[in-house]
Amino acid sequence: MRIQRSLALLLAALIAATACSGATTGPGPAASAAVTLTDGKVVIGVINDQSGVYADLSGKNAVEAVNMAIADFKAKYGDNALGGPIEVITADHKNDPALASSKATEFYERSSADVILDVPTSSAALAIAKVANDEKKLYINITGATTDLTGPSCNKYTFHYAYDTYMLAQGTGTAVVAAGGKQWYIIYPNYAFGQDMNKSFSAAVTASGGTVIASDGSPFPNQTGDFSSLLLKAGQLKPQILGAMQAGGDLQNVVKQYNQFKLADQGVKLAVGLLFDTDITALGLDALAGVQYTTPWIWNEDAAATAFADKFLAKTKIRPTFAHAGNYSATMQYLEAIRRSGSDDALAVVKALEGYKFNDFFIHNGTIRPEDHWVMHDAFLAQVKSKAESKEAFDYSKIVSTISADKASRPLAETGCNMPK
Repeated sequence: MRIQRSLALLLAALIAATACSGATTGPGPAASAAVTLTDGKVVIGVINDQSGVYADLSGKNAVEAVNMAIADFKAKYGDNALGGPIEVITADHKNDPALASSKATEFYERSSADVILDVPTSSAALAIAKVANDEKKLYINITGATTDLTGPSCNKYTFHYAYDTYMLAQGTGTAVVAAGGKQWYIIYPNYAFGQDMNKSFSAAVTASGGTVIASDGSPFPNQTGDFSSLLLKAGQLKPQILGAMQAGGDLQNVVKQYNQFKLADQGVKLAVGLLFDTDITALGLDALAGVQYTTPWIWNEDAAATAFADKFLAKTKIRPTFAHAGNYSATMQYLEAIRRSGSDDALAVVKALEGYKFNDFFIHNGTIRPEDHWVMHDAFLAQVKSKAESKEAFDYSKIVSTISADKASRPLAETGCNMPK
């Protein structure tokens, strides 16, 4: 028994080390013994919402996740693993694409940023993609959802890492229709993210045999938090499903008002396009119990994910959202790519990333498509637990099914990406 216990403890330690080191597998050159840095250092920029509706799901804790990845990378390879310091700079884009563009230009030109990470708010994400292409510097988007990043706005320097609207729609839209929810009324924030969500969910619902009887946009940002006109319309239309495509604080307001209007009692069920654990924390399990949604990651999905989540909890006092975990994972993969290529030169890192296959605590069955720079990987159809099912704090969701990487990824023929060679 003592031997078995020792072996179990050793296995747990190895799993935890793998989770926090971002272990990878895949083709490509072996890690370089010496790395040449173009300016003697690596500068990682994190641009996101730190004061608005997306601050909780990403925000300052995403910066913490990036710093955690750097610390674990140094623990794995040594403090001087890349031959120079690794610095992190950050800015709040306030969900303003013009400000995001300005900050990205400043980071690349004045602060010598080698890569920009995160960037929720699809309009801001697209603005930075243009700057990255113009400046010929790396940009790895984690939290923006628009498929245009790997479509018409794709470029040599931009990668899309965690999820997109196609993934969300293929999971939730298809599953809800299959379960009998065939008539949908979709409400969405009227900017790039919401418009793309409306398009992707409408396509998935229709392809699955359902019907979108109406769809309406709401202002973004919604300064009042009032969605009553849309919810009153839902009561009049009486669809089987109200598809709420808002995110963060806006989604929380939609769900609160959905429950206040007692739409469930009128036979209108709720489908959520994009859900983060921070939303469930804000609303409580009772407000969302039974709701299905699609996600690239759940903090307690397996031992490796839980090991990272435990470490993140110790740092931040909350469990990580998939945005936080995705920022850690993307940072680790970026630093590993520098090691493989032997340089932080943008094109050298691009070459090291394109076609790379890997697995870590966040990405399962990952492949970086050279044709559009979408990071293919498995996703999950999940369901919010009831209070009775929840076993501990932040234990919010259970996995209903796994969506394979090929099913979760938009076919190349549909992307519209014309990637420069």
